[in-house]
Amino acid sequence: MPVAKHILPIIVFSQFCCTSLWFAGNAVMADLLLNYNLDASALGHLTSAVQLGFISGTLIFAIFGIADRFPPSRVFFICALVGAMFNFSIISEENTLNSLLMLRFLTGFSLAGIYPVGMKIATDYYQKGLGTSLGFLVGALVLGTAFPHLLKDITSFGELHWKAVLITTSVLSVLGGLLIFLFIPNGPYRTPKLNRDFTAAFKVFKNSDFKAAAFGYFGHMWELYAFWAFVPVALQIYQEVHPGTDFNIPLLSFLIIGSGGLACIIGGYISEKFGTRNTAATALFLSGCCCLLSPLLLLQNSPLVAVAFLIFWGIMVVADSPLFSSLVAQNAIPESRGTALTIVNSIGFGITILSIQLLNIFTEVFDPIYLFLILAAGPAFGLWAMFIKNSSEV
Repeated sequence: MPVAKHILPIIVFSQFCCTSLWFAGNAVMADLLLNYNLDASALGHLTSAVQLGFISGTLIFAIFGIADRFPPSRVFFICALVGAMFNFSIISEENTLNSLLMLRFLTGFSLAGIYPVGMKIATDYYQKGLGTSLGFLVGALVLGTAFPHLLKDITSFGELHWKAVLITTSVLSVLGGLLIFLFIPNGPYRTPKLNRDFTAAFKVFKNSDFKAAAFGYFGHMWELYAFWAFVPVALQIYQEVHPGTDFNIPLLSFLIIGSGGLACIIGGYISEKFGTRNTAATALFLSGCCCLLSPLLLLQNSPLVAVAFLIFWGIMVVADSPLFSSLVAQNAIPESRGTALTIVNSIGFGITILSIQLLNIFTEVFDPIYLFLILAAGPAFGLWAMFIKNSSEV
């Protein structure tokens, strides 16, 4: 069944606009620490607040089957507006650490109706070449995640400066929600779920292929958001170890994180030739190697080599994300596909809180050069779940 040419570009652009809310707080973290008199540990807490909000939202969405029972474009639109409102509220001078944590939590909750629902909308339109379509979609998420860092670099002057980042991302979220609501109707492959089954979110794990894909995704998530959250920290660590190095941290953070967007798209095309599972596993293995090699690269003296290494890591750390989502969607029951994607997202992002908080603690306990070694546990687990464990169950 042919799909109108405008559908995928609008979904992708809207996903980019709305997911820019995700790391808007991280991009202006130094300004939040300064303006609201917060200590350095707020980095991990505020990042985890978004993740915790997302987990809570996805868990509720999955249990009640929101993405399967209601028109997903309407759900996306409402969550985009609400998320923009909470993100915009951060600029209020009356905020405290507690209110900032709550606003970031509610922003994360709103994102539960944006990221997995956006993937659900794509699966309703595309059956053939789903990995490629989701590659564009996750690529938009990556660019949306990185974009606030670029905004921070662009707006690093004048009266608005850090507030401009929050205002712009809020406006983008409203725009993205409107585009989905106005131009993306229910897809031809949508199978609405008419009955209420509060256990459907957990029944999906009875399928061994689904479980292998989900567990691979969980290992990937242990590494992904912790890496993204601590990219500016990694650049700062390099500067401290090598005095005289002067990085433009916001711009480099955008390049390192944003480089993964193109990798998601290319990975989708590569998977059509070499297989989705094999392509995902290769990216997961290479990102795990980056975790293990990180101390050597941060200790070596060439800033150019260090940046190139981090960009390569930024590519590998997310190239497998749309492929895992594709495997999850392909191995889920059609009428529960939205619920399956949402519950896997919920658990995956729960794992990100553990890894982010662990890195937060380790920054005060261990030599920061060795900070990222702990992230290698994620890829190792994911590969074990995909191949060794799954083959033993066959």
